[in-house]
Amino acid sequence: MSESIDIYPVLTAGVDEVGRGPLAGPVVAAAVILDPDRPIEGLADSKKLSEKKREYLYPIIIERALSYCVAEASVEEIDDINILQASLLAMKRAIEGLDVKPEHVLVDGNKAPDIRISVETIIKGDSKIASISAASILAKVERDRMMVEYHNLYPDFSFHQHKAYGSRQHMAELQEHGPLPVHRKTFAPVRRLLEADSE
Repeated sequence: MSESIDIYPVLTAGVDEVGRGPLAGPVVAAAVILDPDRPIEGLADSKKLSEKKREYLYPIIIERALSYCVAEASVEEIDDINILQASLLAMKRAIEGLDVKPEHVLVDGNKAPDIRISVETIIKGDSKIASISAASILAKVERDRMMVEYHNLYPDFSFHQHKAYGSRQHMAELQEHGPLPVHRKTFAPVRRLLEADSE
């Protein structure tokens, strides 16, 4: 669908995260409260939009939203508390970082962070609820920009292309150069390499 609609009468924030699957970098979450008087055309699940379309929508969301916040949980936090808990932590930080307090929170998926606000989980919410779509776009653009920075820092790794997912290219780079400080040490492909090096 090219446009999704929020039908909640109260001040509602949509929340989504990006980056649970990659082998490196933080998990990034965003929370967005849209302005019903300033609708945004073209909102959809960020995974179904081209990079060009996401980059086009990003400043529009920021400019028209009543409030938004992008937050993250670090690689160290992911390795310490696991990726699910780190994702929930990033979402909680995004919600708490809003400068307008929502009355209700809609979270993509089936797990919600522990917050003192009415919260509801929605499976495939990023393709059904406009504010969640907007959050998914902000989180995706922010994380993709981090991956470009990673590539500039570590040019032996094509983070700008594979975005740290376990692609054949990324696995080959890991085998050749070994894990970086930004890699998630508890994720199996990275952990195996570290264990092999320590033997």
